[in-house]
Amino acid sequence: MDAKSLKGKHFLTCEDWSKEELDVVFERSFELKKQFYKEVPHIYLPHKTLFMIFFEQSTRTRNSMEAGMTQLGGHAHDLTADKMQLSHGESAKDTAIILSRMGHGIASRNCFYGIGADYLAEMAKHSTKPVMSLQDDIYHPFQGLADLMTIFEQFGKNTKGLKVTISWAYADTHSKPLSVPQSQILLLPRYGIDVTVAHPKEFPLSKNITEKAMLNAQQGGGSVKFTNNMDEAFEGAHIVVPKNWGGFGAYGVQEYLDNEEKCKKEMKANLEKYHDWICDDRRIKLADKNVKLMHALPADRNHEVTDEVIDNPNISVVFDEAENRLHTAKSIMSLTM
Repeated sequence: MDAKSLKGKHFLTCEDWSKEELDVVFERSFELKKQFYKEVPHIYLPHKTLFMIFFEQSTRTRNSMEAGMTQLGGHAHDLTADKMQLSHGESAKDTAIILSRMGHGIASRNCFYGIGADYLAEMAKHSTKPVMSLQDDIYHPFQGLADLMTIFEQFGKNTKGLKVTISWAYADTHSKPLSVPQSQILLLPRYGIDVTVAHPKEFPLSKNITEKAMLNAQQGGGSVKFTNNMDEAFEGAHIVVPKNWGGFGAYGVQEYLDNEEKCKKEMKANLEKYHDWICDDRRIKLADKNVKLMHALPADRNHEVTDEVIDNPNISVVFDEAENRLHTAKSIMSLTM
């Protein structure tokens, strides 16, 4: 397909992009990575402006977008809600209308449960320029792209029959969004990958997302299955992704919003039951002998995964995965802006 047809297209979730469109994204990602290493200029967006609105902290996402815009010849404004009229209640609609008149793209991270994805969709509805999700409460599309690019690098582009285990793991830093594992289970089966999701019963993913992932698997030739046994999920896996997420999926959105404090207390109490859900040397040996470890980072070391595993260069590809956030971000921006 013609890459020019993607100009102006929003990037809120990979679900809105056909496989043919995503293939164009990956083709350019690999091209841009080669040029980056050869220090060949690739000025796709000279003098263009990206507005980035962050409601939460960020390392890989902010820097991949900002560095990416610089390398593409443009400039990114790093905005936070406290420095904008958002802090005084300005609507997503008004923000999108104004920023899209002043620049060439808008990107935002809003992970508040029951709010984030709707906020981004509202901006996209009123923006005349492409709106990109830097993560919300449902999706993290840029992470999904970087994950799949890393898989292509490690295993080739014929991923039919590849076994990927996405496992909940213990972490006590904060109640992490569902968006990373949900984006992975929606995207990977579209490329023929067999995905196993392991989680304690109190930490499911959202029901509508798991149902959609199964439909994607049927259409893409992959599969999605679920287990409450972490050891079982690791057996024979080619890739393991030990990643904490909160228990939001156990509640309806309105139920959570109406009883937020009660739900948070329940999630914290449930969390403490599962300290043993960790990717360690014993578990990694249950997987394929050439297994690769992936993680969106930051990893809660020695809770989600031990240092022994994540620092093993024969197993861990987490830093390749993190770097690929840059190349995939540049691909999307260069194609849409």
